[in-house]
Amino acid sequence: MIVSFVGKGGTGKTTLSALFVNYLVDKGITPVLAVDADPNFNLNELLGVKIEGTLSDIRESLLRKEVPEFMSGYDYVEMKVNEILVESKDFDLLVMGYPETSGCYCPVHAFLSQALDKLLTNYPITVVDNEAGMEHISRLNLRQMEHLIVVTDANPRGILTANRIGELINTLRLEVKRIWLVVNQVPEGLESEVFKHVSKNKSKDLTLLGLLPEKKEIVEYELKGIPVFDWNNEFKQKCYELFDTLMVSE
Repeated sequence: MIVSFVGKGGTGKTTLSALFVNYLVDKGITPVLAVDADPNFNLNELLGVKIEGTLSDIRESLLRKEVPEFMSGYDYVEMKVNEILVESKDFDLLVMGYPETSGCYCPVHAFLSQALDKLLTNYPITVVDNEAGMEHISRLNLRQMEHLIVVTDANPRGILTANRIGELINTLRLEVKRIWLVVNQVPEGLESEVFKHVSKNKSKDLTLLGLLPEKKEIVEYELKGIPVFDWNNEFKQKCYELFDTLMVSE
């Protein structure tokens, strides 16, 4: 199963991605492969692990023709992917890295896609923290997923952005079984008003998974560099309730 979180910056997409990894670990659904597909990658910080390298590093080494003469391009990529894979007890993390510079990347993408396909077979579930545009993941042929979770804030403009993100799926030819909407950072006392606005204005392609409250302690946790596994608050519990709904739907 592949579950991908997507949304514009500042909506809490990466936070929810990390908490979903935490949820799966708590539920014993392991091992989990976490993929940070956001060029502004920082999922590792919320998971409490250090990055060893990125797929972008491998891509650039291929373009620099650093493949040893005795190895095929695919064998080299597979070796390097395993080198940069951050391994933990219950989850592993793979970071895609920065967007491409100019050049021809078709052969590179082919090698990376093959290596990723093989890697995914080792995990019952993969969690992807994606950029809003989703082109990064599309180029590596991760085109099929069970759940795409669009994360937005409670701002009306955020709902419009969420709808546009949903429309990108057809443009990028992604195959997604369910597209969900999570409205994050909802101010206390405005839950009913936000719910009515979302219900009226969201795209019919999006199913509302739920609303999440605005909580200052989340910022405090992140400022202090506390991994999500050590969080203990109402926000985390609310996220777990949404994730329960997601998994039951499966």
